[in-house]
Amino acid sequence: MKSIAVFCASSVATSPIFQETAADLGKMLAEKGITLVYGGSKIGLMGIVANAVIENGGKVTGVIPRFLSTKEIAHDGITQLIMVETMHERKLRMSELCEGVIALPGGFGTLEELTEMLTWAQLGLHRKPIGILNTAGYYDHLDLLFQRMAEESLLKEKNRKLALFADNLNDLFAAMENYEPPYIEKWLDRDKT
Repeated sequence: MKSIAVFCASSVATSPIFQETAADLGKMLAEKGITLVYGGSKIGLMGIVANAVIENGGKVTGVIPRFLSTKEIAHDGITQLIMVETMHERKLRMSELCEGVIALPGGFGTLEELTEMLTWAQLGLHRKPIGILNTAGYYDHLDLLFQRMAEESLLKEKNRKLALFADNLNDLFAAMENYEPPYIEKWLDRDKT
């Protein structure tokens, strides 16, 4: 992978472990020569990841909607900052620029970005690995929710496996590097519609 989109909070988490993990991820991306693609902010966990990449000699591409560029405070010290008009354009552009995805802790925005990438994978729109860094059990309940969806036959087991959960960066990168996307059959047979 030459580029990874990272979804995470534009706020700073209360637990220092989340800030440390964001910085560790940024450093690891730079050391591996992987370009960070992210939401373009210089604050919160987003800013911590971006700063760590830059401080370690890596490349960073930010994508931010104009209306958020002042609220989230667009990062002016990154390699490239792309301005878009809408949140949907932001996600689409980030998806186009990345070869994989990692979700760090975040709120509704992070969850929405993550689940949209999972949905796109389920529909066969991309075949990229989607990693969920479960630092300090942050995403335990999401993993249980996905398990419940599969148990209730509301989510196919092969689609549940699109979400690669790991408790640490080394395991997460290993899972992403060894990812084999499942065969996704077409949802609609156009000859029968």
